[in-house]
Amino acid sequence: MNVVIVDYGSGNLRSAAKALELAAADTGKNPNVRVINDANELAAADYIVLPGVGAFGDCLAGLSSQDGMINALNEAVVSQGKPFLGICVGMQLMADRGIEHGEHAGLGWIAGDVLPIEPEDQAHKIPHMGWNDLRLNDTTHPVLNGIRDGSHAYFVHSYSMQCADEKCNLAAAEYGSAITAIIGRDNMVGTQFHPEKSQETGLALLRNFLKWQP
Repeated sequence: MNVVIVDYGSGNLRSAAKALELAAADTGKNPNVRVINDANELAAADYIVLPGVGAFGDCLAGLSSQDGMINALNEAVVSQGKPFLGICVGMQLMADRGIEHGEHAGLGWIAGDVLPIEPEDQAHKIPHMGWNDLRLNDTTHPVLNGIRDGSHAYFVHSYSMQCADEKCNLAAAEYGSAITAIIGRDNMVGTQFHPEKSQETGLALLRNFLKWQP
């Protein structure tokens, strides 16, 4: 089983790789987890992970700078239906549009916009940083197997995905107002939180992802 983590100059990819290796060991699998920056290597991938740390526009520019990577992602994920996980800004890039530091078109895989978090309670500071509880909107999705309301996850972000179709909003968290925590449709899922920093909740989600056959 080939698991690839796309490197486009954003984030600590080694921690994501270590978490995926640990999650895979718990499933009894011994996958080949690799960090790649060559679009051609997506052809051999069975599972694809797109992390992201920083601003939407900067991450999009980094991804666009990798020769052929966006076209290869569209082919592998949209056309071929390979299981895909976006993490933090990697999740946000799945949207139609982000407005952080200017307006930028995303990958357009899940309809919606990435907008600033605006808590109704001004006591909640931005960025939303630290542990928060998940509230599941979909308890049947295979990637959420064993994850329950109140499970803890670790967030660091100032912008939040607003899905055009609420069916794609699989889980939320409360931070002065509801913020999107997990999105998904078809063979794609994304987490606003960092699974690699979310201890048992994160490992459970990664285990489920690596067993998922959409």
